[in-house]
Amino acid sequence: MLLKNPQILYALFLLIIPVIVHLFQLRKFKKEQFTNVKFLKKVQLQTRKSSKIKKWLTLLARLLGLACIIFAFAQPYLPETSQSLKKKETVIYLDNSFSMQQKGKNGELLKNAIQSLLTALPEDYHFSLLTNDEIYKNTTKQELAKELQQINYSSNSPNFKTTYIKAKKVFSKHKNTLKKFVAISDFQEQNLKDLEFDAQLENTLIQLQPEKNFNISIDSVFVKDKNIENTTVQVNLSSSTATDQLFTVSLFDHHKLLAKSSVNFDDNTKANTTFSIPTSQDIKGVLAINDNSLQYDNSLYFSLQQNEKINVASISDAKDNFLKKIFNQDEFNLITTQSNQINYNKLSHQNLIILNELKSIPQGLANILSKHLENGGSLSIIPAETINEASYNRLFNALNLSRYQKKQTEELKITNINFSNIVFENVFNKKVRNFDYPKVNSHYYLNTGANQILSYNNGQPFLKQIKQVFLFTAAINKENSNFKQSPLIVPTFYNIAKQSLQLPQLYYVNENNNTIEVKVKLDKDNVIKIKDSSKTFIPLQQHFANKVNLTLQNEPKSAGNYSVIANDKTINLLSFNYNRRESKLNYANLSSYKHIKTQDSITNFFSQEINDNQMNFFWKWFVIFALLFLVIEFLFLKFLK
Repeated sequence: MLLKNPQILYALFLLIIPVIVHLFQLRKFKKEQFTNVKFLKKVQLQTRKSSKIKKWLTLLARLLGLACIIFAFAQPYLPETSQSLKKKETVIYLDNSFSMQQKGKNGELLKNAIQSLLTALPEDYHFSLLTNDEIYKNTTKQELAKELQQINYSSNSPNFKTTYIKAKKVFSKHKNTLKKFVAISDFQEQNLKDLEFDAQLENTLIQLQPEKNFNISIDSVFVKDKNIENTTVQVNLSSSTATDQLFTVSLFDHHKLLAKSSVNFDDNTKANTTFSIPTSQDIKGVLAINDNSLQYDNSLYFSLQQNEKINVASISDAKDNFLKKIFNQDEFNLITTQSNQINYNKLSHQNLIILNELKSIPQGLANILSKHLENGGSLSIIPAETINEASYNRLFNALNLSRYQKKQTEELKITNINFSNIVFENVFNKKVRNFDYPKVNSHYYLNTGANQILSYNNGQPFLKQIKQVFLFTAAINKENSNFKQSPLIVPTFYNIAKQSLQLPQLYYVNENNNTIEVKVKLDKDNVIKIKDSSKTFIPLQQHFANKVNLTLQNEPKSAGNYSVIANDKTINLLSFNYNRRESKLNYANLSSYKHIKTQDSITNFFSQEINDNQMNFFWKWFVIFALLFLVIEFLFLKFLK
């Protein structure tokens, strides 16, 4: 038997007081004179003997009664289980990702879980709570009730392994405590990859399952075709299961309905539809579909706008007709000039400058190009077959580039493509290994290293990227190379120009660290703001002469259409959407994991917790015995003669 207040037992020493009072009786018998002395002596002896027995019995009842009262205040108890005696720490993870919008028997999984916690958690139960956004340490239901009711769905759905590591850090380092980790989630299979549970923790997983495993999602949208009059966008959708039911896809410009289309998934779980939009029209696009399961993926936001043209300047001593074919007037402003007719004032407004087979670099050009790169511009250098090495070295020193070395006159084929480089990223459907390789008859040796975009069959670079400089090692005129006739020529120069000014995409994903370039001139005191109908924020930004680089770190939090504000005017439209990975409703089989317990409901788990922590207190019995002994004492005094 254990005591909740063992210090109360010191009061047992006070029981000596009644014993002392009993042993040192101050009361004396009073003697009376009677004529029959013999008879009187007999009565006196009988009275003293019976009085002594009565007093001892009364003292015993009194001591037992007082002792029971003292033990009642000490609150003796026996634990229900051995776990009840251990000091415990509990960390609860509540998954508030979008997949918890699925409906169970009692409504949405997340809302039902919150209500169950508010109902089942004991009032004095101490725990720490993790969600996908917040951590609440060492709290109780009463302290956290308001925050629990305000928990909303989060686009931040980290891998469960990351969450588990975060939860383990919340526990103290005390080795003698029983550490309990409780996870409440639907446990999608994709979030449990490479997860191993710690055997030192008591891990309990409460898997909440929806009634129906069905969901329709708008996955993506892209420009399929574009001409002067119309832009055709294709919308891709997916379904968790095949169904012959028709679903309506609506296209809005903000709140204005533009068009409707229908899709079904009777053959497979993928479908698409297209919409035609006037090319001259800027729209804040919203695609919507009616689906009663997950709500977050029923809408997709995108922006179509008249993008700024990219400024390209070609300084050439060779034929540059191929550049005029690549840089069409719809997307680029191309100016061409010879090396002896350079307008240096115009160069300051260019996004990309191409030095096309210059035999000698003009002396004043190095400083202009250096400043051009500092302002965020790009540069492409194509050497001539014969160059003035001193002028090239002067330029390369100013730009901190590796120099061209000895000219090589052997024939080499361009065989290696760096598909991960920005120039060829997403250009090919698959990695091309066998095609009609272009060749060069002569080239300049350049140190090998990282960021080789195109390489010869001997491993030396044909095209290398050094920060914002794209450096060719060979002339590409028809006498020296057939590169202009190869299929690589168009994506190479087109994408070099495209990356010189990153025009806004149709949409961005919220939780990614997005970098956006805005073509605008700002005064030093002005900043760019991004706003929607309800809020405005200022992103991280880096100012250059003709553009501003925006870095959006986990902003904005909400999906939607936003405006880019500069100089109190809207200069661009941006759209943001939640990542669609929560739309894949593939739930994990928890029986395959080690060192875990599973529960089918939150209520059952905490009912078990209450039972395991139950204490059997006996103070009521001691109160009853105390009253019983007091009654016995009264009876001794009243009726014992």
